[in-house]
Amino acid sequence: MSNKPLNNGDAVHFIGSVCLPDTTATFRRLSNSLPGRLRRLPDGEPGKRRNFVVFQRDIFNESPFVQAPFPPGSSETSPSLEPTTESPPIKLLPLEYDDFALASYGEFSKLRAEGIIPQGVRFQVSLPTPVNVLGNLVKPAWMARVEPLYEDALLTILRNIQDNIPAHDLAIQWDMASEFAYLEGAASSPAWFSPVKEGLVQRVLKCAAAVDRDVSLGFHLCYGDLGHKHFVEPKDTALLVEFANMLSKGVQRPVDWFHMPVPKSRLDLDYFSPLKGLQIKDAELFLGLLHPRDEKDTRSRIDAASRFVTTFGLATECGLGRSSEADLDSILDIASKVKGPRRELFDN
Repeated sequence: MSNKPLNNGDAVHFIGSVCLPDTTATFRRLSNSLPGRLRRLPDGEPGKRRNFVVFQRDIFNESPFVQAPFPPGSSETSPSLEPTTESPPIKLLPLEYDDFALASYGEFSKLRAEGIIPQGVRFQVSLPTPVNVLGNLVKPAWMARVEPLYEDALLTILRNIQDNIPAHDLAIQWDMASEFAYLEGAASSPAWFSPVKEGLVQRVLKCAAAVDRDVSLGFHLCYGDLGHKHFVEPKDTALLVEFANMLSKGVQRPVDWFHMPVPKSRLDLDYFSPLKGLQIKDAELFLGLLHPRDEKDTRSRIDAASRFVTTFGLATECGLGRSSEADLDSILDIASKVKGPRRELFDN
């Protein structure tokens, strides 16, 4: 479990990607901008990781018959082949998440030794659940066959990360966007399993079980950010709360945090009211209500959410890899000025 600072309301969480040129710039900028406010630091996911899972399409280059057109709806370019008992074997190229993580951890350790990154802050590795790769990059007919292969490859690289980064330094975040596309009926094709909600939960729980107990664990619940738009606008936080509660009930190890998005337009109590039913044990809640050039309404969103949940940390809705540096500047400025509700206000 993480070494928590004084109060959850003081904490700021970053999802993963940041619109800076390299890992060093991300580590330095976030550490310098929010001293004492960070539990963990991602490496900013620069380069080809900036657009979430899109770079994972290349791992199927030796089996192009499984590759779905991307973006969804674009013209078909890979050969057409239906799965049969005589289909060729599916070959996966390296996923690379572990290579990136281990290289970035080296820079993280260096900057910590120099005093740039404070002691006690963990190195955060954000990984997509397999559903996010399959649902976006694999043809529907092949999803069931690809799933066990990709899942095994992903958990293998997770094992490599955990074997080479000390548990007390490491935080793993499972990113879940396609899960909510399926739950909201917004996915580009039907799920390859049924019942959908229970199947999604079981798949996430298998990922969570692969995280060593002394490694910090969190979940990023997401409605997408392609073109800075959600794939569907959430009516309220009810589905987010339900899914978080199901994960919290089913997981067999401690969870350190859950992250939930808050659309910029939602200042109303109706959006936040389902949070009163949140049951995530000792896990911290981070609400993605930080939006650029929006300090006044950020404070209003904090006030609205605090009517239904006693304490929470602050975050952006999603990663910042496709944002502008001006947006990042504004978000860091707002985050330095505002805080979530402090637990002792409700404990006295």
